[in-house]
Amino acid sequence: MSTYDISAAVPVTSTYRLQLRPGFTLVDAVGTVDRLARTGVGALYLSPILQAAPGSDHGYDVVDPTRISAELGGEEAFAALAAKAHEAGMAVVVDIVPNHMSVARPDANPWWWDVLERGRASAYARCFDIDFDTGPIPIPVLGDDGDGGRAALADLRIVDGSIAYHDKHYPIAPGTHTPGEDVATVHERQHYRLVSWRRGDSELTYRRFFDVSELAAVRVEDPGVFEAVHAEILRQADLGRVDGLRIDHVDGLTDPGGYLRTLAARFPGWIVVEKILAPGEELPRSWPVAGTTGYDALRVTGGVFTSPSGEADLTTLAADQGVEVDVATVDAHARHAAATDLLAAEVRRICALVPPRPPRDGRTLDAVAWERRRDAVAELLCAFDVYRSYLPEGEAAWTRAVETATHRRPDLETHLEVIDDRVRAHPRGELARRLQQTSGMVVAMGTENTAFYRATRFVALNEVGGDPADFAVAPEEFHTDAALREAHTPHTMTALSTHDTKRSEDVRARLAALSEVAEGFTEAVRRWTDRCALPEPSLNLLGWQTLVGAWPIDADRLGDYLLKAAREARLGTSWIAPEPDFEDRVRAWPGRVLGDRALLGEVLSVVGSIREAGWSNALGQKAAQLLGPGVPDVYQGTELWDLSLVDPDNRRPVDHALREEILERLESGWRPPIDDTGAAKLHLVRTCLRARRDLDPRGYLPLEASGPAARHALAFARTSRGAAHPDLAVVATRLPLTLDDAGGWADTVLPLPSGPGAWTDLLTDREIAPTSVDGLTAPPLADLLDHYPVAVLRRR
Repeated sequence: MSTYDISAAVPVTSTYRLQLRPGFTLVDAVGTVDRLARTGVGALYLSPILQAAPGSDHGYDVVDPTRISAELGGEEAFAALAAKAHEAGMAVVVDIVPNHMSVARPDANPWWWDVLERGRASAYARCFDIDFDTGPIPIPVLGDDGDGGRAALADLRIVDGSIAYHDKHYPIAPGTHTPGEDVATVHERQHYRLVSWRRGDSELTYRRFFDVSELAAVRVEDPGVFEAVHAEILRQADLGRVDGLRIDHVDGLTDPGGYLRTLAARFPGWIVVEKILAPGEELPRSWPVAGTTGYDALRVTGGVFTSPSGEADLTTLAADQGVEVDVATVDAHARHAAATDLLAAEVRRICALVPPRPPRDGRTLDAVAWERRRDAVAELLCAFDVYRSYLPEGEAAWTRAVETATHRRPDLETHLEVIDDRVRAHPRGELARRLQQTSGMVVAMGTENTAFYRATRFVALNEVGGDPADFAVAPEEFHTDAALREAHTPHTMTALSTHDTKRSEDVRARLAALSEVAEGFTEAVRRWTDRCALPEPSLNLLGWQTLVGAWPIDADRLGDYLLKAAREARLGTSWIAPEPDFEDRVRAWPGRVLGDRALLGEVLSVVGSIREAGWSNALGQKAAQLLGPGVPDVYQGTELWDLSLVDPDNRRPVDHALREEILERLESGWRPPIDDTGAAKLHLVRTCLRARRDLDPRGYLPLEASGPAARHALAFARTSRGAAHPDLAVVATRLPLTLDDAGGWADTVLPLPSGPGAWTDLLTDREIAPTSVDGLTAPPLADLLDHYPVAVLRRR
């Protein structure tokens, strides 16, 4: 699908994501290299390493792209880590953030400080997407108790030659301050204005990351800005320390394709983009990248272990509890709120570009005309069935969005025609660019950040890149998706857990088991709700599923997660308008449940009934990911069971010493049982990664079991580099509870590809008995999967 020449890039067989932070630095990462290499990992995959905001625990809030973070150890530590990884045979992949910079602490960001100090005359003014024509830059930081922030202005001080507001400092332009002058007078002379925090969504004049006013967008489409933003990371690549790049939030860029072509011309290594593809969507063919970061594969891989039989019961429960089950309706409402409320400033800026433009003589358009224009822009932004179009290449997506908006609001047809005509006439113009950039923001904020917390019928589906309306994935769809990936993007990343997933792979695997026993679970939820309900129906369903899926979990972790979920959903409370009584009830709920022995006993009974099935699903999806087409990523810590929730929960410290201890036992020949320790998962991960590294498998051949339980087997074969016949096969168990209820595998067999040599299960070191069906080795699945619910077969 792309002209990208992967042969020019350093081969990356697999990656292991490390989340760097002040408590786990580049120096600390060196200590993981040996263990990860012995596990079979092909590349260290590092979170952003450039200088981030003070106290940052994730690195996406870069304040200085010209140097490696001092808190993480600086250049010396990165050089040592890269050398250690390369010595161990691993590549180094780095996450970079070209779209935005942190401006939360202006004194920490030299570029932003200079812009605030000098305004349009700043040498760095070109770096940020600021509308200087509208006047001083609003900085929404002042406290506001309903007075518009006026009282907070009294808290301004002049300290050390800057304007201080509590712990934040802002520059004073040269010649605008005379000692002894009133701070309010000095403030009025600056190129910025400190205003109420409530005004950020509606009045901001600089583009930002989503609705986060503390992250200002960067204009990397400007060649000089591109050079400044990328100089350090490209220097590290030129020094041989960086072999691959993960590009954060590519949809936020003005011209993603142009940016990637510029980057690929400077960096010949492996490049993947954080890009969420709608089902059936492909990356533009002109993008010179290996693929995405793998959310598309996550949806299919997890979905094939979900039972469609549970849909009716879970849907009925949601409807009976007052939870909206029409996902399209939930999504439309959430997107509309994102466009009209959270992104009002961005919509206003787009409206000003729609002809006829507002006059510059102080007059305004007729209020009704302006409102209609605003409604047309918002409706169009909500109408995309993908995150954004890429004009002129992605004209079909643009056309569908215009048609959808017109169908939904025929009264806005004339306004939509004007917008459409202008965009088609100037597909690279500012109006087209801002509409495309903002549509991705509306989808992300409306769908992922809001609708996924409202449409909680079955939350295992509500994952980044997922579709809550698509309840389960059939094996045929899984195989088709894998075959297409191998044919078109064989070096794309695949993922099951990331720093952005709303719940870890093992939580989703356990929830998938619930889909097999949905009738009993929904009956239980009705009883539990009658006894101890959360204060809003969609949050209530989310709460019970989370408690079961993430158990064991303490009250504080669960409470923090539910409070974040409630604020994201914005049904009973929100980030900008918290409701204390509602939030107090949410915080109290975990303690009430955990303190009710009878109720907790019922919950634990359900957990116990699906725990082993969840383990089976977790192993199955992991094997399918690690040995299927694409470059698989292992998120830190998930080589053992990991029952994490959305960030920051999934950035908790990893016990690397425990993983080293278990690895040493595995290296001595231990074949662990499937139990709470998770050692069986590490055994699988090690086996799969080493096989992938050693065999470099190619191709994709679906395997079909034969017998009464054939649909419960998910299997495929691949061919190692240089082999003439498929010589690597993966077998996983689907829907294990339903399988047990039906009496197990019985006489179901799995015919394996023909060719010379005997097959061995690498997980158990057992040679497969040469049982033959139609001339093919066809082991009984009852024998093949008697120790583990998965098998990794290699022909010797």
